[in-house]
Amino acid sequence: MAFICSATWTAKAGEEQTVLDAIENLAPASRMEPGNLYYQPYQDPSDPSVFRIFEVYTDEDAFKAHGQTEHFEKWALGQAIPALASREREFYETLNA
Repeated sequence: MAFICSATWTAKAGEEQTVLDAIENLAPASRMEPGNLYYQPYQDPSDPSVFRIFEVYTDEDAFKAHGQTEHFEKWALGQAIPALASREREFYETLNA
């Protein structure tokens, strides 16, 4: 079963571009991780401060490894997350149905 992370990042007022820049660097690097199956960020057209990231990994260990990568530390922890007003994450596993 694959491991899913559905994240919602809401930028602080005036920090939307900071978060967008970080995501534009984080996404391609994350897609290159060996355990990543899918990584797609979205920006809410009706509220540009809201970003959603849908991530699919081979398993939970691959997701945990993602959080230890240099690009995650630089772009997520170092740039985007400090610019957020809120960060929400939901986790799922795919069904063999």
